[in-house]
Amino acid sequence: MKEIKIYLQYPWQFPDSPYYKYLINNHLPEIEYLNVKKQKGVILNKKIFLISNFLKNVIRYFIMNLLHLSFPNAHLTKTKEEYDLIQCAHCLSKNKDKPWVIDIESRWQLYIGDLYIEDRRKQTKNRIRKILLRENCKKIMPWTQATADGIIKEFPEIKSKVEVVYPAIPFPEIKRKKHDGINLVFSGRYFYQKGGLHALKVIDKLTRKYKNVKAIFISDIPKKIYDKYEKNEKIKFYNLMPQKQLFEEIYPISDILIYPGYSDSFGFAFLEVMSFGISIITVDGFARKEIIDEGKTGFIINKSEEINPMIIGPKEDELINEIIKKSEKLIKNPILRKKMSKNCIEIIKRGKFSIEERNKKLKRIYKEALK
Repeated sequence: MKEIKIYLQYPWQFPDSPYYKYLINNHLPEIEYLNVKKQKGVILNKKIFLISNFLKNVIRYFIMNLLHLSFPNAHLTKTKEEYDLIQCAHCLSKNKDKPWVIDIESRWQLYIGDLYIEDRRKQTKNRIRKILLRENCKKIMPWTQATADGIIKEFPEIKSKVEVVYPAIPFPEIKRKKHDGINLVFSGRYFYQKGGLHALKVIDKLTRKYKNVKAIFISDIPKKIYDKYEKNEKIKFYNLMPQKQLFEEIYPISDILIYPGYSDSFGFAFLEVMSFGISIITVDGFARKEIIDEGKTGFIINKSEEINPMIIGPKEDELINEIIKKSEKLIKNPILRKKMSKNCIEIIKRGKFSIEERNKKLKRIYKEALK
């Protein structure tokens, strides 16, 4: 019997994040999530994704640059379904008669519109503060401590309502497959923002230097970049593919993820590859050190300067060389590679990114919210 019915309130028709797919498909039996039919997970169809992204950008541009509006990212839940609690998917609730909680990837998701005009942002901030201070706002659940710290700094009055609940993914039933040599892998929907240009140069150099190293590169690669690297027969290039194909064909034969990830505030790719025992080489960024345990599940390259993901200049070349050095540590040391692989699997099976750990926290938070 279901004890708690939770209505998922999205800011758009459905959230384009794996978080909610893993939440809906891997919950405790006594909890029921409503408004799940619209949940489709990450958009993989290139045409639909481009249209969706274009519409979002047009709306944001219209609100920010033409109207110069700014307001809380708050939505009213309207439904005939019976529910006990609202969970806002990185947005706020306008409802005043029902308890609600919010999960949030980044504190900027609390806002919509122009945040660069100080007076306007101050007004919006005050409106958000009032919403967060309401009695029926029971818990703010940031995905990371970095996000929690940002929210508390912005709204210190609601510190007692803030609790980090890390996203989780299920441990895959698909097992690793035996394969020759070492396979490097990169997979990213946004080629430049995810560090695809720099990752490709790293992969090209390493596959040419080491006979036993090959690579799999999955992204929407600009033609001029593809033309430059496609002659390297040790790199297999793929367009974006469904997660099922990634999990069944790519990750089981991959060993090291080369993923700078310049635009991620979380990055589910990290969790997904760790579930297959794939070590990670990445660049430091927002919450990165909360996700990858340095020297245990991967290596994080520190960057002292701003890196331009669309070029390879002197400072970008310096970073690329650092990524190569860390990658070579794993390529040359099979014992370290095997040890990291075990650590990656452990953190998904039983650690802070496990379904068991997340569900235990959520159940307690939901029950406390309904007291």
